[in-house]
Amino acid sequence: MGDLPAGPDAVRGRRVLVGDELVPATVLIDRGVVTGIEPYDHPVDGLVLEAPEPAYVLPGVVDTHVHVNEPGRTEWEGFETGTTAALLGGVTTLIDMPLNSVPPTTTVAGLRAKQAAARDRVAVDVGFWGGAVPGNLDELEPLWAAGVMGFKCFLSPSGVEEFGHLDADQLTAAMREVARLDALLVVHAEDPAVLDRAPARPGPAYADFLASRPDEAETAAIAQVVRTARETGARVHLLHLSSARALDLVADAKAEGLALTAETCPHYLCLAAETIPDGDGAFKCCPPIRDEGNRDALWAALLDGVIDVVVTDHSPATVAEKTRGGGDLQQAWGGIAGLQVGFTAVAHEARLRGIGIEQVSRWMSQGTADLVGLGGEGGEGGEGLDRKGRIAVGADADLVLFDPDAEQVVDAARLAHRNPVSAYDGRRLTGRVVQTVVRGRTDGPDHRWGRQLTRRSNSR
Repeated sequence: MGDLPAGPDAVRGRRVLVGDELVPATVLIDRGVVTGIEPYDHPVDGLVLEAPEPAYVLPGVVDTHVHVNEPGRTEWEGFETGTTAALLGGVTTLIDMPLNSVPPTTTVAGLRAKQAAARDRVAVDVGFWGGAVPGNLDELEPLWAAGVMGFKCFLSPSGVEEFGHLDADQLTAAMREVARLDALLVVHAEDPAVLDRAPARPGPAYADFLASRPDEAETAAIAQVVRTARETGARVHLLHLSSARALDLVADAKAEGLALTAETCPHYLCLAAETIPDGDGAFKCCPPIRDEGNRDALWAALLDGVIDVVVTDHSPATVAEKTRGGGDLQQAWGGIAGLQVGFTAVAHEARLRGIGIEQVSRWMSQGTADLVGLGGEGGEGGEGLDRKGRIAVGADADLVLFDPDAEQVVDAARLAHRNPVSAYDGRRLTGRVVQTVVRGRTDGPDHRWGRQLTRRSNSR
């Protein structure tokens, strides 16, 4: 992208998150990097962005689970619309999933197609996952060398023909290769045999859809992942954990010392099956949104460290796909569009539960950055990696000004992602992103100076 245009020389606020504390501070910036953290009244010879009262100054959100869908299904989403939604929602870095685009990111050629589609069209920094699918085992090392952040696989059908799921032997082979590369495998863990046995009654009833994706599908698949991780020594990460019944499996694997982490999503933390209207495809996702007691258990698991991070799993589709079948939830496309509102929704719900913004930021910024090696930890000793997900000297000046007291009602038609469908439509939230700063720039969503990230070299 070349040299960045000039931005503010400092951001000043009464509540700046430095480490684990909110403190009055002036954050000094030069060429997109934090160069100092000084007292609030520190003199600055240059332009200062003042955070309005009572706004927090937080690290930019790092969302490691986003489906941009371009190229190939750009009518579902795209780099321009997706990264604009990210910017408006406080997300300064996103990692794009390898499926729903055509071609998928299962070869270096697929990665290059993705990078070409993103060139000069991103408003935030963007990295890429590779895919592990049947038949591409020999592609994993070239993809890793090309800079993907790790590899995603499915244990059950993904919903798209070009991204197949792994059986038990293929999973073992993929994990052995991932372990050899010292890479990370991220897993959609639902067991296909359990799903095949579950009743899949057509129709609009959300209860029927929920019965078709039972807790056992997650627990059986996660048990398989744990066994295979133990056998191979691979680093593995469980995607979009929805079932609280799997939490003991995760906790036991961690206690055993396995290199296993887990995420959950805003829709599992902020929504509950009891309140989902029948026939509304905006709420359909796999694994599904479960009941209120399950939701409470996920929050407890976050606080206990059993679940490590929170990501949006932004997975949008066209209105036609979300309403396919005329309200039959078995036919509607699954996925929640939450990129623009996910951080605010989690902050809102956390506040209701007495959980501070510091903890929310740790789950959605620092933890996610560290997961993919963008936090100055992991990767090749951190060498050549930018530091994201924290406000610290040497880190990218990725910041969010967030007013915790501003109220808003989500209007899906006014969100920036491509299609006006959202499970948060009409939801009243307390909290609003006031300003997002990406590497020191504040020019807004019309500017396309986001950067493409690779695991080893993130050229400025």
